[in-house]
Amino acid sequence: KQWYQRRVRVSQSNQLTEYFTVLVNMELSVHSMEVMNELLGRVVLPPEYIHLYITKCITHCHHCQDRLLQHRFVRLVCVFLSSLIRHNTVDLKELFVEVQAFCINFSRIKEAAGLFRLLKQMDCESAS
Repeated sequence: KQWYQRRVRVSQSNQLTEYFTVLVNMELSVHSMEVMNELLGRVVLPPEYIHLYITKCITHCHHCQDRLLQHRFVRLVCVFLSSLIRHNTVDLKELFVEVQAFCINFSRIKEAAGLFRLLKQMDCESAS
């Protein structure tokens, strides 16, 4: 509850951009992804910040040396992106190729395959 109260105060002030910049630049963790997911559910953020965070998540997964940790983050990133897509929080047109390549690279992970199918479904719907 305390974090929520701070978030509301930040979102009501001009410090939101600074707050989000700090969040995007902090070390990626399960907690930081949860915070970002909550924030995106409550505050409309400029797309460039959302795209920067998504790119950071994808890069983190590619550079993670620990295989188990890498798979965990890939699953988390896929669930996070699927949630953003389903709630129309983000328009992935600018990141479509990057996210699709991420899914193909980690296609052996169930959540990445599911995200890939969601991307294909979006692509088919936008084409018709």
